[in-house]
Amino acid sequence: MNSIKNYFLLGMAGFLLMACGGNQKEPEVALTKSGLNPQNFVAEINGKQTQLVTLTNANGMEVCITNFGGRVVSIVKADKNGVDQDICLGFDNVKAYQPEVNQTDFGASIGRYANRINQGRFELDGETIQLPTNNYGHCLHGGPTGWQYQVYEVESVTPNSVKLVMNSPDGDNNFPGNMKAIVTYTLTDEDKLDITYEATCDKPSIINMTNHTYFNLNGNPSKNIENVLLSINADTFTPTDTTFMTTGEILPVEGTPMDFRTPKAVGKDINADYAQTQGALGYDHNWVLNTKGDINTPCAVAESPETGIVLTVYTDEPGIQFYSGNFLDGSVTGKNGVVYNKRAGLCLETQHYPDSPNKKDWPSVVLRPGEVYHSHTIFGFSTRK
Repeated sequence: MNSIKNYFLLGMAGFLLMACGGNQKEPEVALTKSGLNPQNFVAEINGKQTQLVTLTNANGMEVCITNFGGRVVSIVKADKNGVDQDICLGFDNVKAYQPEVNQTDFGASIGRYANRINQGRFELDGETIQLPTNNYGHCLHGGPTGWQYQVYEVESVTPNSVKLVMNSPDGDNNFPGNMKAIVTYTLTDEDKLDITYEATCDKPSIINMTNHTYFNLNGNPSKNIENVLLSINADTFTPTDTTFMTTGEILPVEGTPMDFRTPKAVGKDINADYAQTQGALGYDHNWVLNTKGDINTPCAVAESPETGIVLTVYTDEPGIQFYSGNFLDGSVTGKNGVVYNKRAGLCLETQHYPDSPNKKDWPSVVLRPGEVYHSHTIFGFSTRK
């Protein structure tokens, strides 16, 4: 009888524990304004930990960044009606950013060399260096395992800033020298996403970093960006051949679809009978900026007539690559289950010109021991009522 009584008491205790447990709720995870779950960005990739960092400011803006590829994942800005809009393309989990899942540059801190190097080959101090090729026979955005597919170390975080560090070993994608690069994102109370880049190297090398955020200022990436009004402060651009490689020429924009000196809709001339836009299926070119490195002078302005959200770009770089998302083809599904079709977003990538290591008359991208590479870009956001 005692054993039966004991079993009964144990059974009742188990029942009560289950009952109590059944009433307990799992702690809720706080989502970001853009609906991201930070837990979906916690992973170990290549032996390093990834995470999501959320930056906020006094005006209610929010920018989310993952240290996988140093990527901007979301940017939330209120539109002309006071409604928050997420205005950049991306994924809702870190695994989707990995190259075996999606080969994209969404939001990335690109390195070592943004844009293309002709046939992946350049000469430095009399030595010919051959990089891996991954785009029409050229080396694009640092090669097949560029920094957009590597994990940056999170050095420091504040409520409105994050400092990311990339320690790139000698021979990384065959680039020479051990290089340390630092990318700092700061969201100011003036609604500016301030991005600074620094790098040092222990051997002569080359460096050209950029941010590769795809913006959809309409806040609705299911629609394309052809209605966005764009201006670029440039009288000339660098044309490309059929493999998207710069020819070495610098041509005037006047009288061509490349003329954005006054604001016009992205789609106005995008399908014009013009070799450069026809060959690129739209815009994918470098403009030679008139700003001459002045960080206080706008180099490009984009505005959505739908939301009133305005993006103003400032940089101390000599060029900017305007890419109209021509190769998005509906094969990628992003945040909130939205399929990213052609021209779902546009990029404004501040940079030295493509293939500068092979164009001796263009601004140099060489970094030598004892020197510090500096680059500064600001994405300013405002709303026109």
